[in-house]
Parts: sequence; C-alpha cells; structure tokens
Amino acid sequence: MDGMEVTGDLEVFTLVAEAGSFSAAGRRLGLAPSSVARIVDRIEARLGVRLLLRSTRLLTITPEGTAYLSAARRILADLRETEQMISDRSSPSGRLRVTTSIQYGRLSLVPLLGEFIRRYPGILLDINLTDTIVNIAAGQADVGIRFGPVTDEALTARKLGETRKVIVASPEYLARRGTPQVPEDLHDHDCLGFNFKRVAPTWPFRKDDYPLTIKGSVEANNGETLGQLAAEGVGITRVGIQTVEAAIRSGQLVPLLEEFNPGEVEEIHAVFVGGAHMPVRVRCFVDYLVENSRLLGAGGPVRLDMAAQLSSV
Repeated sequence: MDGMEVTGDLEVFTLVAEAGSFSAAGRRLGLAPSSVARIVDRIEARLGVRLLLRSTRLLTITPEGTAYLSAARRILADLRETEQMISDRSSPSGRLRVTTSIQYGRLSLVPLLGEFIRRYPGILLDINLTDTIVNIAAGQADVGIRFGPVTDEALTARKLGETRKVIVASPEYLARRGTPQVPEDLHDHDCLGFNFKRVAPTWPFRKDDYPLTIKGSVEANNGETLGQLAAEGVGITRVGIQTVEAAIRSGQLVPLLEEFNPGEVEEIHAVFVGGAHMPVRVRCFVDYLVENSRLLGAGGPVRLDMAAQLSSV
C-alpha cells in the first residue's frame, strides 16, 4: 500500500468517526456510503482489529478506534503544517525585524538585501542599525547579527563567518609621527579606541606581558568612525579588518605590527529565537544570510595575506 492511500484512509476514518455515520461522511467526501464502509473495512482488515462497531442506526468507536483516531488526527495535522510551511517558503510574508551594528550593516548587510527583497516581495524588512544591544530573546527584533560568542541560551545561532582585528594608520600620519616597529612604540602615538564600558583600553599582542594599555585623543562607539579618523591622519586605531579593508586596498591606511598580531578570530552569527514555531520569514532570511556568508564574513586567508603584505610596504 502506498503512502497516498494510507493518507486517504486516515482522512476517511477521521471523518466517519467525527460524523458518526457512513452516510454523513460520504456526503462530505462525495462518496457513496458503501464506498466509505469498504474503506473502513480495508483499514480494519489491515490492522486485524475492529475500530468501529456497527448497528443499524449507530456507529460506536472501540478503544482501538479511539487510539487510531488520535494518531490519524496528529498525522494529518503534521502533514498539513508541513505542506503549509513548504508553500509559505515560496511566498513568505509579514514584517521581519533585523538588527546589527551600524558599520556592519552599512558595509556588509545592506548591500545584500536587494536580492532578498526581490526574492521575497511579501516580506516587509524592518532594519535597525544600532550599536546598542537589542534583546532578541525579549522580542525586540526577529534576527540579529552579532560578533563574538553567543551566550544567551534562549537564542539559536548560525555562523555566518569570522573576522579579526588589524592595527592601521595613514601614510601621512606615519610620515609625520614615525612608524611603530614594536608594540611599546605605541606609547608615543595617538591611539584611537572604543568608548564601550565593556572594552578595556588595551590592545593584545603576540608577546609576553601584554595586552598593552593605549591612550589617545579620540574614543568612538564604532570602528567605521575610528577607521575614517585614522585615514584622516588623526592617529592609529585597531578595528575589524572588514571596516578598513577598502581603505587598505586603496592605500589610505597601512596595517601595522602584523608580526605581533595575535590573530584572534571573532565569529559572526545570525541569532534568533528558534524552535518549531519559528516564522517562515525568519527561516528564509537566515538561510539567505548563510547562502551569502562568504560576503558577510571577513578576515579569511586572502584578506589576511593582503594585510600582511601591505604591512611590509
């Protein structure tokens, strides 16, 4: 017996049990009562038990029939839910709230969204670029892109890539102030850092007795600002390589102290509330991010090699 016939039998038996007669079930199915009765007979013959007790006026469900009815309802409900999910994947709809940091959103995420919008026109993208932490688990957004380890057990995370930090300065600044050769030389330079309370004013190096405490004339809450200031010759900064990669390629910035770079990798994740009831629009968006993960990560081998080569210029 094939799966389609079993599914049809389940539907027929469920209708008979709920309607209480072959005639009533037949009217709903567009079948003669005798045809409905033969289907129930076939199910009972296959199982070797009575599911329904017949009398001239009444159908009574047996304990075995009750168990079979419960299973049939569950199977049919699961099948309908699966069919709906598959159908929705081709045309998901609704508001999708997405959040990430300002610089990552501008440089990496936003350039990818045009194709997603064209692919899923029924989804309304609600984008929030902010350097303030948004509580995904509390329902403040549907999907967030985060850097570093994911510690919230209420969230599901899918890795999109990884990045690393690089120390950079402009050629003009280095011509004016000199090029640091070892980490200790940074004590004589204007080092531009982050103003996050959770970030200590230190930079790690591949050497004993480090990280090194740094000081400078500017602090900011995002790497894009620090990278732009460094390109303007204000000072030296340490930011994610994806933030300054274009400036390095163009020669506006030069990587420094690469031989001392500890090379620590920071993973990039899409985080969301998962589970069986996750909206299809969320699943589609996360799948799309993973599909394009090569464009969302940074600091891979090619980029690291590029930075190392430029650091020797």
